[in-house]
Amino acid sequence: MSSWKQVLMAAVGLSAGIGVAGGVFALIIALGIVSQFADQTRTARHIFWYEDAVSAGAILGNAISVYQIVLPLGQVGAGVFGLFSGVFVGAWAMALTEIVNIVPIFTRRMDLRRGLGLMIASMAVGRTVGSFLYYYFRF
Repeated sequence: MSSWKQVLMAAVGLSAGIGVAGGVFALIIALGIVSQFADQTRTARHIFWYEDAVSAGAILGNAISVYQIVLPLGQVGAGVFGLFSGVFVGAWAMALTEIVNIVPIFTRRMDLRRGLGLMIASMAVGRTVGSFLYYYFRF
């Protein structure tokens, strides 16, 4: 392949990566995940640290994915990584649910007056048990 094609492919790949990353960060901001965490933990004065951590995590995650860096963390490290990944995905799901207002619509349609907290807790426990089984049996 000629060098100008490689340069063109690199430019297209970089542009696409910037576009996707911008979209993901826009979604994180639109969902208000960072500001919601800062508000709930009463640490709004550290919001820039949170935003820097999200940016650093995205950059490091991309570098690890692109360059296929192997991190020898062992089983404990994998468990800690899984815990943080689960918290991240759960926060996304709950923020998206809150934005879409799915819970009020669901409770109104199902005529659910009591047990909403139990229903949400059981969904969280079900996801957790499912994740443990998934990783235990190495599917």
